[in-house]
Amino acid sequence: MEQITIRVKDKKKAQTLLDFLKSLDFIESVSEKEVSAEKTSSGDGENDFFSMAGFWSGRDITLQSIREQAWPYRA
Repeated sequence: MEQITIRVKDKKKAQTLLDFLKSLDFIESVSEKEVSAEKTSSGDGENDFFSMAGFWSGRDITLQSIREQAWPYRA
């Protein structure tokens, strides 16, 4: 069994697509999940960026140490 996820911008067109898919005999099930606009939009990306400020504070992390852990055979 295969599963396909489709994001549709227009709610009316999404309903039309769902009705069409339900009419096909080889479609086992059709489910609908509404996604809020806040999760999909990236309009306020600056706040998202600064929400992680201080996340690594107090930890001795360098670019070199990350590379050594990620690719120990290359170091």
